Amino acid sequence: MCLARDPLADERMPQQHHDEEEQDEDLLESLMGAGAAGSATRPLWLYASDAHVWHKVAGVSGTLALAAGTYGSHIFKPQNPVYKDVWNTANQYHLAHTAALLAVPLTKRPQIFGTLLTLGIVAFSGSCYTAALMEDKSYSLPAPFGGFSFIAAWASLLF
Repeated sequence: MCLARDPLADERMPQQHHDEEEQDEDLLESLMGAGAAGSATRPLWLYASDAHVWHKVAGVSGTLALAAGTYGSHIFKPQNPVYKDVWNTANQYHLAHTAALLAVPLTKRPQIFGTLLTLGIVAFSGSCYTAALMEDKSYSLPAPFGGFSFIAAWASLLF
């Protein structure tokens, strides 16, 4: 197959162009299985179409996690040392689940897994960072919802 197309080729050979489209559709159908619009045997490469979105989400999250870790290690000096532990816990969960975001396109249901991981990072780590920074436990109220989001994300891989 030639990568550079002749712009007049479609006008000169419309039947050949139509045949190529049918061959492409036949190839896709054979790879996915007959009638596989919602088939569970969908090849992994078809999920990669949304990979760039999830990799960008992981990139932003990873950058923020590393920045938060650096801030927590070198600058953050709370009056109550318990909040240093809260910050570090938030950062560990943030980093671990950011790494998991890289695998989102390879899962059976990437939108569910990725969304739940992202919600977990924001709700759990975000609220813990805020509680530690403000040194006020009341800011950690969304943390259990973030934890549940993490659990639901990992459980979604079972289905």
